[in-house]
Amino acid sequence: MDWLMEHEDDPDVDEPLETPLSHVLGREPTPSEQVGPEGSGSAAGESRPILTEEERQEQTKRMLELVAQKQREREEREEREALEREKQRRRQGQELSVARQKLQEDEMRRAAEERRREKAEELAARQRVREKIERDKAERAKKYGGSVGSRSSPPATDPGPVPSSPSQEPPTKREYDQCRIQVRLPDGTSLTQTFRAREQLAAVRLYVELHRGEEPGQDQDPVQLLSGFPRRAFSEADMERPLQELGLVPSAVLIVAKKCPS
Repeated sequence: MDWLMEHEDDPDVDEPLETPLSHVLGREPTPSEQVGPEGSGSAAGESRPILTEEERQEQTKRMLELVAQKQREREEREEREALEREKQRRRQGQELSVARQKLQEDEMRRAAEERRREKAEELAARQRVREKIERDKAERAKKYGGSVGSRSSPPATDPGPVPSSPSQEPPTKREYDQCRIQVRLPDGTSLTQTFRAREQLAAVRLYVELHRGEEPGQDQDPVQLLSGFPRRAFSEADMERPLQELGLVPSAVLIVAKKCPS
C-alpha cells in the first residue's frame, strides 16, 4: 500500500505486475529458496506466515479495491483539473472580449474627439476670416469714409452752351472735380453715388461692399467691377488708380460681378 501511494502518478501504475514466483503470497518456498547464502533459508521460510486460500483472496480483493479507488481518485482529479482549465479558458476569453470592446470604444471616442476638434478648428478659421474681412472693411471705410458716406453731394452738372463768336477760340476740355457713378448689382437693383474725381476705384468697390444689401454676419464674396461700354473688367491694379484716370468722369455706369476666389 505504501508503494501504491508513492507510485500512483507513474504512467505504468495500471499495468499488471510481473512478480517472481518466490514472492507470491501463500506459496511454499522451494528447497533452493529456503537455502540462503548463509544457510538461513529455513529460518527465513519459517518466519513467513503461510496464508490460507481465503486470506489470499481477501488480500487480493483489498488490493484490487485499493487500486480501483486510486484509479477513481485520479480520474476525478483529472476531471476537476479539466473543468478548472475550461473555466479558466472561458474567463480569459471573456476578459479578452471585454478588453477588445473597451479598445474599440476608446478608438471611437478618440475619433469623435478628433472630429469635434477639427470642426472647432474649422469654425475658428472661418471666424478669423470673417473678422479679417470686417477689419479690412473697417479700415477701408475709415480710409475712404469721407467721400463714400457723402450721399448729399450734388451731382455734377454739365456746363451750359457757350455762345459762339467768330473770334472765340475752341472751348477747352473742362476739368471735373466730381463724378457720378451708378452701380448695377446682380439682383437687378442699382446704387448711385457721387465721388471725387481723384478718388481711387477702390472707394467705389468699398461703397458697393458696404451697401449691396446682404445679411450681416454672412460671408460676403468679393466683387469685381465691370464697365458697361466699352466692356472692361477692372483688375486689382486698377483699384489704386483715380477715377479720372480710368475715364469714369464725369459719370459712368459700372456692373458688379462676383469675383471667383483665386
